[in-house]
Amino acid sequence: MNNLYRKIPKIDTFINKKEFQGLSKPLLTKVVKNYVDKLRRDIKDNKIEDIDIDKMVLQIIKEYKKILEPSIKSVINATGITIHTNLGRSLIDEKIFEKAKDICTSYCNLEFDMEQGKRGDRYEHTAKHLSFLFGCEDVLVVNNNAAAVFLILNTFAKDREVIVSRGELVEIGGSFRIPEVMKSSQAKLIEVGTTNKTKLSDYKNAINEDTAMLMKVHKSNYSIEGFSEEVDINEITKLAKTKNILDYYDLGSAYLPTLPYNLKNAEPSIFDILKNPPSLLSFSGDKLFGSIQAGIIIGKKKLIAKLKKNQILRMFRVDKLTLSILEYTAISYIKQSYDNIPSLKMICQNENILLERANKIKNSINAQIKIKESYTFIGGGTFPNRKIPTIVIEFTGDAISLQTKFRKYSVIGRIENDRFVLDTRTIMDKEMEKLISIIKKVIS
Repeated sequence: MNNLYRKIPKIDTFINKKEFQGLSKPLLTKVVKNYVDKLRRDIKDNKIEDIDIDKMVLQIIKEYKKILEPSIKSVINATGITIHTNLGRSLIDEKIFEKAKDICTSYCNLEFDMEQGKRGDRYEHTAKHLSFLFGCEDVLVVNNNAAAVFLILNTFAKDREVIVSRGELVEIGGSFRIPEVMKSSQAKLIEVGTTNKTKLSDYKNAINEDTAMLMKVHKSNYSIEGFSEEVDINEITKLAKTKNILDYYDLGSAYLPTLPYNLKNAEPSIFDILKNPPSLLSFSGDKLFGSIQAGIIIGKKKLIAKLKKNQILRMFRVDKLTLSILEYTAISYIKQSYDNIPSLKMICQNENILLERANKIKNSINAQIKIKESYTFIGGGTFPNRKIPTIVIEFTGDAISLQTKFRKYSVIGRIENDRFVLDTRTIMDKEMEKLISIIKKVIS
């Protein structure tokens, strides 16, 4: 028998070493057991020649801390992409979050009617303010826009036909494909038109007695230019009404106030669309709307009522935190307190503010960096190919190496023209001092 086995310490004695004082005994015991099991396998496979107890203590403490370290952590977004899907999309205003926190750390009237003293409807809280904001009959909130698409198709088009333009059979991040979602919802996809051109007559010719819905899907993360044509949602809505069928617009992302730069004429706001409202419309809460992840469905009261009766809704139900944050976001929009919408505020910042931010960083560090004009994108599958101006800080040196070094300090920048840059558009004022300190560490 290998003598190394005899050097393995007894677990119940080993966990009482003074180096482990203050640590959770149940967790420590589990870590030590796992370590000892691996030790035995390594001895059996002749992978180790000796056992160092001091090194073993250090390794166990390291593994213990690793288990307790959260995986999700805050980062400084210096990519310039405001609605960065990989970095959590829209930010939540601290004041809004504090209000929602008060509700979520107490009991609340989530499903309790305070006036009648009986069970209430959790969806009524956000529906009241969102309906007032959009001037619509009713609103239903689910956990994301993919859920909204699925729920609508399953409720109104199960085993029936839904007509969609071939140019709108999109795939967005995470392999979310419209045809696959339609198949899962048990709706029958009827493709019309071509990739680059779809006419109103294509929809008309495809309608039959089995048609349940005309669906339009916003091309959120790409654009078709040149020899192309698509049918406006207003035309689809008019056609649906004449044929007595539903029309549904998967808008994906919705903005409310006028946006700056070349964005204001790029596509209509949700208020423009709702001047002639489709039967149903849905969009994400954490994109241009600038709130928490959710799928917001706007529609006529009788249609929303049918959606609520679908048993699948239970699977897509949102919690009190989501509803609270959405409600306070809607109130901010109603009051036109746009500074309470961080993503919107970032998009609307002019270059003078960004230049001041860049100069403050440059003047605070003793290094050769360049301040340059550049451009960025909104991100999050919104306004594809629409550039907006920005100001970046450019560093000399190997771009890949710098990118890696900054990432170790949870600063995410980008590489532009073979140079590593930090984009000031998405750097928050509260992060400035921390960022300056990190830059000093990296470039020293």
